Amino acid sequence: MISEAYPVLAPQRREQIRKVVKQGGIARVEDLRKNLKVSVATIRRDLEILEEEGKVRRVHGGAVSMESRLEESVFDDKTSLASKEKIRIAEEAYSMIGTEESIFLDGGSTTLFLARMLTGRNDLTVVTNSLRAASELAEKGPRVILTGGELRRLSQTMVGPLSSAVLNQVRVDKAFMGTMGFCLMNGLTTTDPNEAFVKSLVAEHARQVILLADSSKAEKVSFARFSEWKQIDLLISDDGLTEVLAKSLRKLGLVVRLC
Repeated sequence: MISEAYPVLAPQRREQIRKVVKQGGIARVEDLRKNLKVSVATIRRDLEILEEEGKVRRVHGGAVSMESRLEESVFDDKTSLASKEKIRIAEEAYSMIGTEESIFLDGGSTTLFLARMLTGRNDLTVVTNSLRAASELAEKGPRVILTGGELRRLSQTMVGPLSSAVLNQVRVDKAFMGTMGFCLMNGLTTTDPNEAFVKSLVAEHARQVILLADSSKAEKVSFARFSEWKQIDLLISDDGLTEVLAKSLRKLGLVVRLC
């Protein structure tokens, strides 16, 4: 919370801004202006200085913290985090898959749990850029189409522009997507621009885009944005998601399911 004390010296004001952005991960210029009772131009100058110091990164309408930016774990570590919640989310996602459908699974840990549930579904076509998901389905289950692309070892996914050769040719019924972080202002973000490229392309070509994200991802911002909220049809999360955020997302037109 920004102090009501005013006036303050410029270094003190910038320190207040830094703390607010770090605490929330993100802050809007307009909110900072109102709380600090200074002009928009002053806030923008302060953010420019903080960016030069490596403490924030300016984005349209505000800034995100570089001190609390999400870093990506190795894949095996990610599958162990919030695993109970991820399994419940995957089970809810599975209940939405109809017969004879085509679906996309990206390289998220929650989508891997979903892939493991599909081994008895030989009526489906699965398009994926995830080597882990493809491995789970290699011996039985749906027909599998790999996107191709450059191997990203950290996430065990195929990423980058080379993936477009396949993705531009397919139109899946449902795309099940993971994310490193999501918030109202910045939408959906991930750590790697090449990963973001694939996610964004899939979102454009799917009839329905379904985000699978446990509540620990809420109000978090990573480096590369891959989707605005208008491209997402449905969010499946756990009951740890705050009612305030769920209500705000519903106002944007999303269907939000908590499990």
